[in-house]
Parts: sequence; structure tokens; C-alpha cells
Amino acid sequence: MSNVKNYTEQGGERTVIGGTLAITGEGRLTFAGTQLKQAETQADSSAASVAELVADFNALLAKLRAAGLMEESHG
Repeated sequence: MSNVKNYTEQGGERTVIGGTLAITGEGRLTFAGTQLKQAETQADSSAASVAELVADFNALLAKLRAAGLMEESHG
């Protein structure tokens, strides 16, 4: 039994990260050609109405899209 936590299976179809993946320097994490990055902070909602809550929620969705963590809507 191996004690290796991070490995790529034979053939390269699957990489397992059981330890820490550290992306340093010029390294990038991409998904389907889109660079993923940390999302901008979203303050806790203090909405007093449904309209204010919708605005807070839509702000969060916009930040997730800008970070590459959600696809743009096509609707």
C-alpha cells in the first residue's frame, strides 16, 4: 500500500489530490478554458424586504460569475 496522497492514475485520465494543491507563482486553475479565482467578498445580507434580498442575492451571483465559478446566464 502506497502512502502517496497526490497522484495521477495510469493513462492520465484521473488525478487524485488527497493532500494540498498549492498553485504558486504564475500557476492558474482553469475549468473549460475559464480561469477560476477567489470570489469577491459578499457582505451578509441585512435586507428588510424581498426586493432588497433579491438585490443582495443577485450581487452574490454576479461575484461568483466574475470569479469563473458559475457560467454566464443564457436566458
